[in-house]
Amino acid sequence: MTALYLQPEQLDLAQFAALCEQSPVLSDYPLAAGIERRVLVYRASTLNAAAQRHRTEVLAELHRALAQGPGVLVIKGGYADQGVIERNTAVFGRIFAEEAERGTAADHFAQAGHNGRIWNSLQKVAERDAEAFIDYYANPLLALVCEAWLGPWYQMTAQVNVVRPGGQAQQPHRDYHLGFQSAADASRFPLPVQQLSQYLTLQGAVAHSDMPLAAGPTLLLPFSQRYEGGYLAWRRPDFIDYFERHAVQLPLERGDMLFFSPALFHAAGSNSTEDVVRTANLLQVSSAFGKPMETVNRERILRHLYPALLARYRQGQLAEPELSALIAAAADGYSFPTNLDRDPPLGGLAPQTQQQLLRRALEEDWTEADFGRQLSRSQQQRQA
Repeated sequence: MTALYLQPEQLDLAQFAALCEQSPVLSDYPLAAGIERRVLVYRASTLNAAAQRHRTEVLAELHRALAQGPGVLVIKGGYADQGVIERNTAVFGRIFAEEAERGTAADHFAQAGHNGRIWNSLQKVAERDAEAFIDYYANPLLALVCEAWLGPWYQMTAQVNVVRPGGQAQQPHRDYHLGFQSAADASRFPLPVQQLSQYLTLQGAVAHSDMPLAAGPTLLLPFSQRYEGGYLAWRRPDFIDYFERHAVQLPLERGDMLFFSPALFHAAGSNSTEDVVRTANLLQVSSAFGKPMETVNRERILRHLYPALLARYRQGQLAEPELSALIAAAADGYSFPTNLDRDPPLGGLAPQTQQQLLRRALEEDWTEADFGRQLSRSQQQRQA
């Protein structure tokens, strides 16, 4: 029987290697367009068409790909409208300029000047350009993969990462939650809880620039998410050496999407080009049942979005899959935690969510003032 508690020195590199040297079988993933360097590659048009016919089967395949399969997938042409990417990239540029002027621009993992980071790009874009936000997050493919891994009511966060020529690679790692803790702290969690933690977060990225291999797209180690001791292993020199010898990279084109389990061993690559600025909007999506890494003021997002969203809704400009994706990205979909004295369940076991409130406002054609009052009232009811 596997021990419930392990230390890094007890882990077996040979077992890790046996898992990581598997190859996916294309027939197990009938919707995939192919396999490149042991990574599943999908086409946006195929997934969209399949989801309209049998959504549950699509969700199941994507979940298997991330859990039992290679743990990573690419969607080619995830944003077919390059204008959506260009407009949001322009908003990112404005935010970078504003934060640099205030002295708040932050590099992430390289020496100053090589990298740029916008924390909470989700909220910052909504506050500056509601139309750009709507076009970007009203993407049914984004909602499809998030729901496949996390189920409904997930919590979207986003951070822009720019790696300029000369930016160096990261050390391989696992991601949030336990990937952000020391090995000593991670080892205090029993292994079943360590395994559970990877199902609380989905890691993703939207390419905002072409990413040839020389520009350093993410290094990935397929199947490494299946190693149960991985949250204790990734700092060990022998595991790092194995990663460096076996990790793969896929070139990406602007508008492509990349998604992977947070338990997958991965690392940003080195940008060895002279002229390619590698730009990605990194998506870290949390389960309704988990704590997201960033604090997002969703009330402010909704206040900025509502006038533009209402105008589009009145004109029938958003199909239901697009509207659902937008609502899921912008508003809180879970009823808890709340103050059950002031916000009791009505007509069920759970109080009204932000997502339900927003949809009701659109369907009943509330004015901006009416929506603002109801949103404030809802938020006040939830406070202790």
